[in-house]
Amino acid sequence: MRARTFTESGRRAQIVRAAIEVIAEAGYAKASFSRIAKQAGLSSTGMISYHFAGKDDLLEAVVTEIEVVTGAFMQPRIDAAVGHVAQLRAYVESNVDLVGEYPAEVRALIDLVKNAGSQSAAVNGRLALFEEHFRTGQAAGAFGSFDTRTAALSFTAGLDAVVATAAAAVPEPAELARIGRELADLYVRATAPESTGGST
Repeated sequence: MRARTFTESGRRAQIVRAAIEVIAEAGYAKASFSRIAKQAGLSSTGMISYHFAGKDDLLEAVVTEIEVVTGAFMQPRIDAAVGHVAQLRAYVESNVDLVGEYPAEVRALIDLVKNAGSQSAAVNGRLALFEEHFRTGQAAGAFGSFDTRTAALSFTAGLDAVVATAAAAVPEPAELARIGRELADLYVRATAPESTGGST
């Protein structure tokens, strides 16, 4: 029983991986079961139908897998940062660095959220996450005075634009790291208390 369960679990993971690669390369609209089956090395689409109730079920598994991967990459760096400013920097830089480590996952998630109407708790929750971070940071004196909702909207939109551009044609690691630092610097300066003169 354990061997059978492991095999089925491994097959599901194989199909999800293939789906991520196909969506990243061809987009959601062209991610047919036949194309995914070929990418996964399956003899027919029946194996996909055996493990998933339909395309929506598969896409949900894809989004969940991507969220696990991205969270495992970004969260340790964010948790290791001390203070509101350092955590803001860690979030931005790790999100940009994510493109270099997991370009297929990033491209697939962008496409699914934009073109398939897929829901991602990690993506949808960022606005509230930024807003709360700015609010508590202001209370602690780490950030200046600004409307946290407007800042959260601006920063998530800007970060999305940078990540999407980088994912479309992934720069060299050094250049990607520079982009992440520059964007983080920009956000830190924009949120700094007036008394600091905008220093990082």
